Amino acid sequence: MVRLYTEDDISAAIKDVAGGKSIHKAALYWGIPRSTLISRLHGRQSRRESKSTYQKLSPVQEKHLADWILAQEALGVAPTHTQIKELAQRVLALHGNPMPLGKNWIESFLRRHPALRTKRQRRIDSQRINGASTEVIKSWFSTKLRIPQIQAIKPENRHNMDEHGILEGQGGNGLVVGSSELRSIQQKQPGSRRWTTILECVSALGRAIPPLVIYKGKSVQEQWFPQELGELRGWKFDASNKGWTNDEIAVKWLEDVFIPETAPNDPKDARLLILDGHGSHTTDDFMSLCYQNNIYLLFLPPHSSHVLQPLDVGVFAPMKAYYRKEIGFLTLLTDSAPIGKRNFLICYARARKKALSAQNIKGGWRGSGLWPVCVAKPLTSPLLLENSNRKRPEETTQVSASQDKALTPIQTPLANSVLWSTPKRCIDLERQIRHFHQLGQSDPTTQRQLFRKIQKGYHEKDSLLANAELQIQSLKEKLKLARPRKKRKVQISPNSRFASIESIQCTREGPGQVEIEESDSEISTVSTIESDCIIVQN
Repeated sequence: MVRLYTEDDISAAIKDVAGGKSIHKAALYWGIPRSTLISRLHGRQSRRESKSTYQKLSPVQEKHLADWILAQEALGVAPTHTQIKELAQRVLALHGNPMPLGKNWIESFLRRHPALRTKRQRRIDSQRINGASTEVIKSWFSTKLRIPQIQAIKPENRHNMDEHGILEGQGGNGLVVGSSELRSIQQKQPGSRRWTTILECVSALGRAIPPLVIYKGKSVQEQWFPQELGELRGWKFDASNKGWTNDEIAVKWLEDVFIPETAPNDPKDARLLILDGHGSHTTDDFMSLCYQNNIYLLFLPPHSSHVLQPLDVGVFAPMKAYYRKEIGFLTLLTDSAPIGKRNFLICYARARKKALSAQNIKGGWRGSGLWPVCVAKPLTSPLLLENSNRKRPEETTQVSASQDKALTPIQTPLANSVLWSTPKRCIDLERQIRHFHQLGQSDPTTQRQLFRKIQKGYHEKDSLLANAELQIQSLKEKLKLARPRKKRKVQISPNSRFASIESIQCTREGPGQVEIEESDSEISTVSTIESDCIIVQN
């Protein structure tokens, strides 16, 4: 049977009884069963309150968490689902519960707190789905991939290279949580907005070679790198005026990175390099070097990399998600402190380690139909031109503040006359225990109420302690960012174009030459632009 009354009705009926109205009349007026009203007057909990013991976090802890979310939104750093679960997990750990939160916990939490709701900020760019069509893909597969020399190349010698750009200080723009009364959130973007380009290359068997990072600047500087360089071993670094690749960098990447890193076991075996038709990939020097090393170049059709490029299909999307999480968590700790190149490298290295797995790389090759070769795979992509104009109806949901509302238990004349308060200090708890013994009561209701108050006090302390630990970690991160470091130009070997971790380490240990160059940090700005934090260049 569906209940036709709400918690608000029960609360109003209890107030009427406390004001002198009879139980029968109050129950009849508010449409509440008389037995229900009587039991609630005698202190019985509501259905929702009685089930609160099955929740991972207590109602008190959840209220503290909800207040923290609203405070973060007011500061311009509304938390994501991942960040909320991270803080909730900290509270559980302090409470002695190591069990992880369930995958549906965040949805249940939001249902219990209708003042909060999830908001999505995402820009939909249709340009990347306008260049691919069924005819173009079929023609490309039939004319290019059926060449005998291409068909004979082994999967371990098939490689895909692409470059993608990152704005150093731009984090996630997806789901965040804030007040349900506002339709959108002004999200604060921390630190630098400088462009950095990364060249990635993967094989059909799931192997990734070290990346090339191209900064915007005149030369590579030692202060751009974190203290710990272990995760960056093998990486190459360069700088250009705009932070983009150019003809010279492309040739040197081919010569110093791709050719030695992908050398086949049998020197007679040919290699295949699949890439887009960027101008730096079609120069005479680039193509001549490939010819001299038995490397076949296979250029993708224009504006089709999102469907046919393995890195786009299987790697860059999870890498973007992992990078957003790393930047988002760093933003939570450092607030408006600039991200800069040091923290950018740390966040990107962590995201790359998770995203560039053999499973994701092989999935990208399989999803693009390039290995195993299967034209049906890209033809079923929803991003083809034929499917790009289909619209999906928008779904709207409204949350009623009157439903699932947590109510504070109301004391009435029929309830126990002893009012117990939540102990905030040890002395408060001692006084209540002394008072309890002085009463000499053995009433189970009084005992349960006292223990509930003690439990509530512990829950409040756990929430405050979790917030304090988060603030301490935030201050530590800000202290790291505030420590000044001298600017030193990395001394690169004359036999190599790129800076390596070894050359950076030598510069760091030696006296070095201090150069005056544009600061790595910029003033934090508040960005309302809806954009992805990782942008793939075609």
